[in-house]
Amino acid sequence: MLVRLTVNGRVASLDLEVPTTLLGAIRDHFRLTGTKEGCDRGECGACTILVDGRPALACLMLAVSADGRNVTTIEGLATDGTLHAVQQAFVDHDALQCGFCTPGQIVSATGLLERIPQPTREQIHEAMAGNLCRCGAYPKIERAILRAAGSA
Repeated sequence: MLVRLTVNGRVASLDLEVPTTLLGAIRDHFRLTGTKEGCDRGECGACTILVDGRPALACLMLAVSADGRNVTTIEGLATDGTLHAVQQAFVDHDALQCGFCTPGQIVSATGLLERIPQPTREQIHEAMAGNLCRCGAYPKIERAILRAAGSA
């Protein structure tokens, strides 16, 4: 099936098999490897991307479902070599350990702050509940999100 995907502002028409996930298209056809393949069941959040500005799990979404929509990956957050405010806050607060979950965490946090610019701690916890960090960097992740929101 011919699918027109816009990923980080780059438009491509791809001939894909219907069961191709958006994660597969992003990694295999766009060669963007920041979006991680974790559990492949939508349980860990490592594959979180933004679809039309809203967080989505790329491992559960078929590429055909993103036809004509705007997809943003971790690579699409920085502008002209300058990190996005959430990316910079994660660096400043050392909000990572092994780094595997970090792209999904950052993208989820970005989606949250686009919807709720000044979230409460409870709103952060709710929005980030689908993103697992096996290293337990949750306190630093929360501080980074509060800093990016200008609350810390």
